[in-house]
Amino acid sequence: MSDTDLTVLVVEDDFRVANMHAGIVEAMPGFTVSATVNTVAAARKASPVDLALVDVYLPDGSGIDLIRDLRCDSIVLSAATEADTIRAAIAAGALGYLVKPFAPTELAARLSGYARYLSLIHI
Repeated sequence: MSDTDLTVLVVEDDFRVANMHAGIVEAMPGFTVSATVNTVAAARKASPVDLALVDVYLPDGSGIDLIRDLRCDSIVLSAATEADTIRAAIAAGALGYLVKPFAPTELAARLSGYARYLSLIHI
């Protein structure tokens, strides 16, 4: 892993939740939020990032469909608990799935694990 921070895109339709997730990311050493967006369209226009934190239900489409199109790693943060939705997110390429609401320490642990994963594969 390089000496530069890992960049993160937060894709969440609720701006309060997006800001909360962005705050957790920014508090993690080695991570920085590139942008927070609330639609699939805005996510597709965002600058390239290392990791996207994506909600499933967005006003203009599915976060799962978005994950298939992104050229970065992703973790789903969603209130959706249906087994089919979780399986679809993982099949689309998500590295993980975290059910909302969750404690900030849960997301911090996932981010830490992601950084560890990258260091193991020497990116």
